[in-house]
Amino acid sequence: MRTVAVLGGGIGGLAASYYLCKSPQVTKVILLEASSRFGGWLWSTRRSDGAVFEHGPRGIRPAGAVGSNTLNMVDDLGLGEEILPVSYSHVASRNRYLYVNGQLHKMPSGISGIVRTVPPFSRPLLLSVAAEILVNKTKNDDESVHSFVSRRLGKELADIAVDSLCRGVFAGDCRKLSVRSCFPVLYNAEQHRGSIVLGMLLGSGEAQVITRGPLAKRSKKESWAQWSLKRGMQSFPEAIAENLQQSGRVQLHKEAVVKQIDPSASGWQVRLEGGVLSADHIISALPAKALSSVLPRSCQPLTQQLQDISSVTVAVVNLEYDGSILPVMGFGHLVPSSEDRGLLGVVYDSVPFPQHNRPDGQTTRLTVMMGGAWFQEEFGVPEAATAERLLSRATEAVRCHLGVTAAPSWSRVILHRDCIPQYYEGHFQRVESMRGFIKNNNLALSLTGSCYDGVSVNDVIFSGRTAVEELLGTVV
Repeated sequence: MRTVAVLGGGIGGLAASYYLCKSPQVTKVILLEASSRFGGWLWSTRRSDGAVFEHGPRGIRPAGAVGSNTLNMVDDLGLGEEILPVSYSHVASRNRYLYVNGQLHKMPSGISGIVRTVPPFSRPLLLSVAAEILVNKTKNDDESVHSFVSRRLGKELADIAVDSLCRGVFAGDCRKLSVRSCFPVLYNAEQHRGSIVLGMLLGSGEAQVITRGPLAKRSKKESWAQWSLKRGMQSFPEAIAENLQQSGRVQLHKEAVVKQIDPSASGWQVRLEGGVLSADHIISALPAKALSSVLPRSCQPLTQQLQDISSVTVAVVNLEYDGSILPVMGFGHLVPSSEDRGLLGVVYDSVPFPQHNRPDGQTTRLTVMMGGAWFQEEFGVPEAATAERLLSRATEAVRCHLGVTAAPSWSRVILHRDCIPQYYEGHFQRVESMRGFIKNNNLALSLTGSCYDGVSVNDVIFSGRTAVEELLGTVV
């Protein structure tokens, strides 16, 4: 008979609780969330006129085992009818842009894009790809993403394309981020096949296997590139929370700030502002630094390593314009750090998900992302960055990059403090060491969430599943 306390009610904690409910070994699950809502960074504004704006992830990729795993959960929650799919043939999937040297450039795609020189690159991508097969593999057990791509595909691709990609995905600096932890597919391709190209063609090492449910099969058949939900991504955590409530086995607590966790004879005593509760096991989906602040002194080595995992602050500015104002159609554009350190990119939300526009009258929704690893350098400490200043910087970027002179008809500025963990070089060793400490000291504690095994929604959900399966065995 087990009582499991799950710390943190973002998508990681919700997913762990969901999988715990699948096991007959667990009597009770206690989910503790410090804020007033579940779902963490999955957060949508639903306006009364029908418009939807995303403040966090705006689409989820269905690819791979982790993508199928998420879609299986969506199926189980009864959200299949709510799905808004975007296929690979859609203009938002085919057209992605870079803003370099004061101009928008479409990313090369298709055969013609690979065999000829396409600005902002100075030579055909085919030359870099062909030469990559001949590059020797490294003996190092990790290196930066920039170093890895420079070595295998050339400095120009690393400086422009990969720099921009890391800013778009991690809001981070590719010169510090770990290739092994951020892009394990690339790292494994080199390790197993000696080449990224050969790894992609022939496969590289064992892949996770997840049986596809109806929705995952549909995504494969219809060739989805990404998907969202009719009422926004926030519908997903809301559906999980409702499912947990209905199970009768989960106690869900909002505004429950964990002050301290202490070992006890049966597992843990969890101290909250309003009292103490007991648990046989804890699954922590808290940010690493938040967990470090509540651990007992006996966990000092673990506490220190948790504090070593950095995260960055991102300003998200949602904008709505009257009419059709985009000079190009596509998913959006990214900006390399050499062009504008403070501005990460602009997403053209109305292109992939026009269903989220208000139904009456034509509008264009955009999201401007700013800061990340460069936040303090560009905007100072988060406390000092006013909404007015961030909005001004965002609208100026839209004017410069897209030629939009009109003022937005609606806007919302959200500052996500410490929202994306940064997997610096050696991250895998830190995570192995932390889990080794937990195992060697027989601590009834599991680590899950975006600080350890991947920052995407799919990765975080799968991390929750993995934590539960390591604790209880197969649960699905």
